[in-house]
Amino acid sequence: MNSMRSAFASGYENLSAWADLLDRINVFPVADGDTGANLRISLAPLRDDKADKIQTRNLLTRCAIGNSGNIAAAFFQEFYQSDGFADLAENAERGREKAWQALARPQAGTMLHVFDRLAATLSGKTDPALLYPLLCQELQDAVLATSQMLPDLRKAGVVDSGALGMYAFFEGFFRQLAGQTTALPSIPKIFAGRLAISTDFQANPTDCFCVSALIHTGDNQTEAGSILAEWGESVVVLPAESGIKVHIHTADLQQLRTRLSSLGEIVDWSDEAMDNDDLVRFTSPEKRQIVHIMTDGAGSLSREMARRHGITLLDSYILAQDQSRPESLHSPAEIYALMRQGVKVTTAQASTFERHQHYQSVCQQFGQTLYLCVGSAFTGNADIARRWKEGNDPTNLLEVIDTGSASGRLGLIALLAARYAEHATCVEDVIAFAYQTMTDCKEYVFIDQLQYLVAGGRVSRTGGFFADLLHMKPIISPVNNEVRKAGVVHSRKGQLSFALEKLREESSIVDPVIMLQYSDNEEWITKTVQPQVRDLLPGAEILPVPLSLTSGVHMGPGTWALAWAGGKVR
Repeated sequence: MNSMRSAFASGYENLSAWADLLDRINVFPVADGDTGANLRISLAPLRDDKADKIQTRNLLTRCAIGNSGNIAAAFFQEFYQSDGFADLAENAERGREKAWQALARPQAGTMLHVFDRLAATLSGKTDPALLYPLLCQELQDAVLATSQMLPDLRKAGVVDSGALGMYAFFEGFFRQLAGQTTALPSIPKIFAGRLAISTDFQANPTDCFCVSALIHTGDNQTEAGSILAEWGESVVVLPAESGIKVHIHTADLQQLRTRLSSLGEIVDWSDEAMDNDDLVRFTSPEKRQIVHIMTDGAGSLSREMARRHGITLLDSYILAQDQSRPESLHSPAEIYALMRQGVKVTTAQASTFERHQHYQSVCQQFGQTLYLCVGSAFTGNADIARRWKEGNDPTNLLEVIDTGSASGRLGLIALLAARYAEHATCVEDVIAFAYQTMTDCKEYVFIDQLQYLVAGGRVSRTGGFFADLLHMKPIISPVNNEVRKAGVVHSRKGQLSFALEKLREESSIVDPVIMLQYSDNEEWITKTVQPQVRDLLPGAEILPVPLSLTSGVHMGPGTWALAWAGGKVR
């Protein structure tokens, strides 16, 4: 890998490791808790060491979402053009100018302040090894300064989340470029006292929508930005291949669409309500546990559910249509639609470096951490974590358990362990509880068509062809690092009958927690399966959740799964 491309990948992976923290302190321009997620999605093209500059530039425009993601994309469209260290100063200055120009109403005290300091510090420097400590100190000072530069940040008592995200990126980028091995003080130490929102902070309510639109237009970016400034808030405009990409907040979707149409043809549009309830949830103090729970995105836990229970998710990546995105930040509906159209969709592991950065980040933030790892039969995550621990965990903060599981079984083990950890007084008790849950938890996965497992090489083409030809729907049970064939049925009705019979066999369990996992069949799960499970086990806690997207990509649309364990933990 080109050393410059390697540095960009390292910067992204370091940013990714701190993304959850960025979400927790996100209060400006709106306290919607998504800065880290938006930066991970928007800058994912920087992970690809094989893409050319033009391709990456276009992908940055296509992938950019949210206020922070679009501003960062404007900067990196220029900064990524660097072939070597000598190009960085000039491209940082060009990127800085583009980022400022992209905003209709730019404000200091955000990531723009970090871009300014970066460009100024790079000017005239020739040695990355000598630059690294100086630059890190300059960027640390720039991030700390943001806590006093904007009223919302002063009231909340935090630094700007986008600025901190850029510090994490550039620290990883220049550390790789300079070949540094000496660790800097951790982010929690450097920014101590500025990484938790004040309990008396009140987020400003909003009834707006966040809109992203791609418009074919002849107008240049600056002219469009000056017009759009009067049409909404948080306006960011990026040049696109045949027009402009617009990010804007509005209270009136219909009026905005009419106005944008006057600029040219709208060829892509998405909008999302910015719910006031989310503002309270994102800015409220999180629950503290005796031990922090971390697990893999391969478990069927949504990012929202993980956040609610204080669980860190480690993502793999889903690759589709030349784009790579963290699995928990993808739209499952879009992925399954592509698969049904015959589009190739694959998965990829995070790099070893990225995984190491996550282990370090979580231990530095939370201290004692229990990593409930996806089964070693599916990935090498457990071995990688244990090797990292041998050389980087002298105080034994990270406990690694190979659960032998994926999908709902992994997600349910992690969820129940996190709930237990909220009330436990001893780490060893939580570990013992996790092992007991691994023994008790069961799961059945109902596959609709074998063609997707055949495409992934997980069953033979001959077997898959005849199974589909005969309308056979296999049922599997993943347990203890192996996948057992549990049965075969010929219809969805047969799948449901099998599932209900297995639950009847477990009728002695008191108040089970049941995960009903769906792929692109949520309506059938919630309107047909869930009521029948409720009738059978009225005391059960039933959780309809999306099937792990890693599992869904391998097993295909139409797949669903049932996992359960006994005894609700309050």
